[in-house]
Amino acid sequence: MEKSLNKKVLFCATVQSHIKAFHLPYLKWFKQKGWEVHVAASGSEELPLVDKYFDIQIMRSPYSKQNVNAFRELQNLIEENKYDLIHCHTPMGSVLARLAARKSRSRGTKVIYTAHGFHFYKGASILNWIMFYPIEKYLSRYTDHLITINAEDYNLALRNKFKSKNIDKLNGVGIDLGKYKPVDITMKTIIRKKNRLDIGAYILFFAGEFSYRKNQKLLIEAVNILRKTIPNIKLLLAGEGDSKESCIKLTEKFKLGEIVEFLGYREDINELIQASDVIVSSSRQEGLPVNIIEGMACGKPSVVTDVRGNNDLILNEVNGLLVPLDSPDIMAKHIVNLYENRELEAKMGLKSLEMVQSYSIENVISSMSKVYLKYMK
Repeated sequence: MEKSLNKKVLFCATVQSHIKAFHLPYLKWFKQKGWEVHVAASGSEELPLVDKYFDIQIMRSPYSKQNVNAFRELQNLIEENKYDLIHCHTPMGSVLARLAARKSRSRGTKVIYTAHGFHFYKGASILNWIMFYPIEKYLSRYTDHLITINAEDYNLALRNKFKSKNIDKLNGVGIDLGKYKPVDITMKTIIRKKNRLDIGAYILFFAGEFSYRKNQKLLIEAVNILRKTIPNIKLLLAGEGDSKESCIKLTEKFKLGEIVEFLGYREDINELIQASDVIVSSSRQEGLPVNIIEGMACGKPSVVTDVRGNNDLILNEVNGLLVPLDSPDIMAKHIVNLYENRELEAKMGLKSLEMVQSYSIENVISSMSKVYLKYMK
């Protein structure tokens, strides 16, 4: 097949929803540069800003035999389209894309990989290190540019001499500071009324997939402690996932039905944050959590677990408070501290607002475009 006169870029991820949630501004950037934009991922929903979309059934599990078929499809796709640039995301999407692009790289295709949080990290299981670390170390030789989004991953890649030609740390994917912004007390009240939330409630908010990694049970346990001290406490949990049912059962066990509210999938996360008082996170590990950045942009303090990603964003006693893993009592203690000291709560919120500016979509696109331009000459 003759190579198109237009330059071509391929974005690859395990699931289409990842591209839709985080990378549309980058597709738009390439379109504005006159490039032909292709996307390969699992999912059939229509994506904007895409010239060609390929529904390739990439499975999240490294044990799935379907990934052999996905590898072959990607290999054929890359060979046929002769891409100038490939930007891959997510663990399995990036593994398969980099393996499939080996031959193409010898002809000049450049491969960028954004690691949204390595599966091997401080506190990870030995199995994770045995399985995922050697794979990433090996595949780094087929990566022209490795983008990390937190300090731990960046330092690990440098310290362990990953063979990527370039290694950088960027501030995640960026958020829209026009959408995520502080509101005054009047607007906060209006949003609460709109969502049928008690005007006088002290609201904690967490958005994320219900999973072992996100660990929402910790928040429910903390709230069970807090109801004795903060009678108007409320916990809002947005999202869906495998562990949601067990979290509902735990809520029922503690008789927290009036305190914990399961919101499901929501598209008005900005308003839910604006209606809240404190952003919380119970995660066991993160890459660079967008939900915390969004909370910072709305001028909220955060009480979060002291893990990779969270502690890149929250400086203890500066713009929030850090909690050791699996410590609902300390989580509750920190939240009471903010509840009883509204001056401290406001001070931390203002500091979050100050610190979040470097995570704006404009700033992150500017940083990412410098990486892209290096390979567009």
